[in-house]
Amino acid sequence: MFEQIERVPGDAILGLIEAFKKDSNPQKVDLGVGVYRDAQGNTPVMRAVKEAETLLLNNESTKTYIGSHGAPAYGEVVLPMVLGEGSPVLEAGRASATQSPGGTGALRLAADFIATQLPGKDIWVSDPTWPNHLGIFPAAGLTLHKYPYVDADNRLDFDGMLGALKQIPEGDVVLLHACCHNPTGFDLSREQWKQVLEVVRERRLLPLVDFAYQGFGEGLDEDAFAPRLLAENLDEVIITSSCSKNFGIYCERTGCLIMVAKNAEQMEDVRSQAAIVARENYSNPPAHGGAIVSEILHSDAMTALWREELTEMRDRINTLRRDFVEALKPYGLDQKYAHVAEQRGMFSYTGLTPEQVDRLRDEFSIYMVRSGRANVAGFSHENLPYLAKAIAAVND
Repeated sequence: MFEQIERVPGDAILGLIEAFKKDSNPQKVDLGVGVYRDAQGNTPVMRAVKEAETLLLNNESTKTYIGSHGAPAYGEVVLPMVLGEGSPVLEAGRASATQSPGGTGALRLAADFIATQLPGKDIWVSDPTWPNHLGIFPAAGLTLHKYPYVDADNRLDFDGMLGALKQIPEGDVVLLHACCHNPTGFDLSREQWKQVLEVVRERRLLPLVDFAYQGFGEGLDEDAFAPRLLAENLDEVIITSSCSKNFGIYCERTGCLIMVAKNAEQMEDVRSQAAIVARENYSNPPAHGGAIVSEILHSDAMTALWREELTEMRDRINTLRRDFVEALKPYGLDQKYAHVAEQRGMFSYTGLTPEQVDRLRDEFSIYMVRSGRANVAGFSHENLPYLAKAIAAVND
């Protein structure tokens, strides 16, 4: 039977990884893979994570299952991190946490929950959006549509976005990036989020907030403005949170599905269905990543160390954005790429065309996806002069 199976193209980013590894150019630059990198190009283990793992290794007493919702201690720290200490949503018992295998796992749980519990509802995502969104939701049987997000001049198209949201059928699901929009780096202002809230409320839409980069935009609390605004002003919200980036534990697959309901009684109904969805997907989530996060956030000292490290990572990325634009000034390209300094998070929609991206790869060994999305964490003060010269060359 297997002879009928057709080979499909591999993942574009994984292909970039392989091509980069084989490239012998000593000046090669990898701007494709979406992980944080330090000035030496490494993805380090955070000091707070190391401390937490040492304690876990010394004190761990069992490897038993942690249940479909995951470890209660994990939910106890993730919910206030996302929704805020003293959140009225948490005080009213309106929110529930289901630990998941990464933010991707949380998105799949959300997709299956929508498909089974809200049949006939479609989902709307930004154009562009994280490519895996385009696979996850149709795989769960949902019909996917797009709303505008970036215009022809490579700027945030908020008017187009808001106009499209006003046309979405009542009751449909709209996916919103809380901060550090992937792949563009363009985020909404607080005033723009308030306008989105009004449209969502008027159209009776269900917001699904993808919150994968908390702490990488402006700060832990600042980046949580949108999910908190929506949760406190709407009866129903779904949030998918990830600890992969802000704790640097990518391979531990540590995420969370947060369901917000109208009241505590309705939440118990929703929570029971979320457990079934998790059970049917993978039964129990992996425990180690959640235990790391819980260990850190239950300790004032380790929390302070983690926050310090996260601030260093965020500040480094924001500084590199500004330095990138500055490096282009001698070539007269600083205004053309000024938007890079205005964006937030690890990614930038640079505005480079697919043809320019191809030239950067073939002529200069600079690797990024053909959409022109670059991982800003791949910049360094050592490679910025070379990168600026190469970009100037493909802009001739």
